[in-house]
Amino acid sequence: MPHIAIIGAGITGVTTAYALLERGYRVTVLDRHRYAAMETSFANGGQLSASNAEVWNSAATILKGLRWMLRSDAPLLMNPRPSWHKYSWIGEFVGHIGRYRTNTIETTRLAIEARKHLFSIAQRENIAFDLERRGILHVYHDKAGFEAGLRVNTLLQQGGLDRRPVTADEIRNIEPALQTTCYGGFFTPSDATGDIHKFTRGLADACIRRGASFVHEADVDAIARGDDGFRIGWNEAASHDAGVATRHELQADGIVICAGVASRHFAGLLNDRVNVYPVKGYSITVQLDAPQSQDAAPTVSLLDEAAKIVTSRLGADRFRVAGTAEFNGFNRDIRADRIQPLVDWVRQHFPGIDTSRVVPWAGLRPMMPNMMPVVRAGRLPGVFYNTGHGHLGWTLSAATAQMVAGAIDDWRDLDAPSVVPSQVDATEAARAAFP
Repeated sequence: MPHIAIIGAGITGVTTAYALLERGYRVTVLDRHRYAAMETSFANGGQLSASNAEVWNSAATILKGLRWMLRSDAPLLMNPRPSWHKYSWIGEFVGHIGRYRTNTIETTRLAIEARKHLFSIAQRENIAFDLERRGILHVYHDKAGFEAGLRVNTLLQQGGLDRRPVTADEIRNIEPALQTTCYGGFFTPSDATGDIHKFTRGLADACIRRGASFVHEADVDAIARGDDGFRIGWNEAASHDAGVATRHELQADGIVICAGVASRHFAGLLNDRVNVYPVKGYSITVQLDAPQSQDAAPTVSLLDEAAKIVTSRLGADRFRVAGTAEFNGFNRDIRADRIQPLVDWVRQHFPGIDTSRVVPWAGLRPMMPNMMPVVRAGRLPGVFYNTGHGHLGWTLSAATAQMVAGAIDDWRDLDAPSVVPSQVDATEAARAAFP
C-alpha cells in the first residue's frame, strides 16, 4: 500500500490518518508541535453541533460586522488595518452570499453523517473525552432574534436535522441552571459535546497502535514532487532553540494537507490556491472547584445567539465557554478585553458559579470564504487537501476524513488524481465512504 504523509496533527489530520489506516495505508503524520492537538484543536467550544451548521455568508453578518467594528468586546471584530489577504477574502465571502441556503443545508447533512461516525470511532477505540449526549439548546432573548432563528431552522430541517422550537418555560425545564429569561429557543436532542483535545489525543494514540508514525516538532519547509513521489523536508523545532538546525527528510507516495490556517502556505508550495483565513476565537475554561459551582453550572450545552457564545460541560469540574470571531491575521494574542465578555456572560446567566479560577485560550479557525471545507485533490498527482473547516472542524472532521480517504483510494486505483467536491455533492461522497 502507498505511504501517505499528512501535514497537521489537529482533529482533521488525525481523523484522516485513522481513515487511511483503516484502509491499510502506511501513514506518517508531521506536526510542528510536541504533541497532537495543540493549536485550534486544543480548547474550542466543545460542541458536536449540526445545529450550528448555518454558514455566515449573509447580508446580516456584514451589517453586524460594520456595526460592531468600533466595539472591542463585539462578538464579531475586524481589525481595519489593510491586508490584501483579508480584504480579498472578504470580497470572496460576499460573493458567496448567493449560496447561503444551499451551503447551510449541505453542511447540515454532512455534520449529521460525521457525528454518527465520530461516535462509532470513540466507542471502537474506547476514547474517553467527557462526551455528553444531552443535546444543544439554542436560546434567543427577543422576538426578532427568535423569528430569524425560525428561518434558519427551516434550512436545518431540510438538511435532515431534528431541531424543534421551544418556549421559555420549556427552556427552563431543559436547563434549570439558566438564571436569565429567554424569549424562546430551539433544542437539538441529537447534538453532543466533549473535549476535542482529549478526543484527538486519544485517537492519535489509537493511530499509533494501528501502525502510524507521528513526527512532532517538525517545522516543514520544503515539499518536492519527483519520479519516486514526494520528498518532505523539515527542521526540528527544538533545534532552533539550540541554534543548530537539525535537518530531516521523508519520502512518501502521497500527501494530505490538514494544516489548518497554515494550509494556504503549503498549498502555495504545491502550486495550489486554498484561500484559508485565520479567524480567531476565544474560550475560557471555568474550574468548578466547589460543589456549589458544580451545581450552578449547566449540564446541557447552550448557544446564545445574541452573544455568539457556546458552552459545554466537560466532566464534573470544568465548564467551557467559547465564542467571538476576530479578523486580525495570524495574531494569537489572548486579549483581556475579548476574554472579559465571556466571564461576564457566565456571571450574568449563572451567578452561582465561582469565576475566580478561569483559564483563557485563543485559537485560529481555518475559514474559507464560502464557509465550506476544502476536500479535494491538488494539481499534482498524489496531493490532497482536507482543511478549511472553520468553526465546525470537530463536527465535520470524521466525514471529511472518509471523503479524502476515498479520493486517495481512487487515485491509487486509477493512478490519477481524483477530485471530491466540497459543496453540494460532498454529502453523497461522505455517505458512500461510510462502511
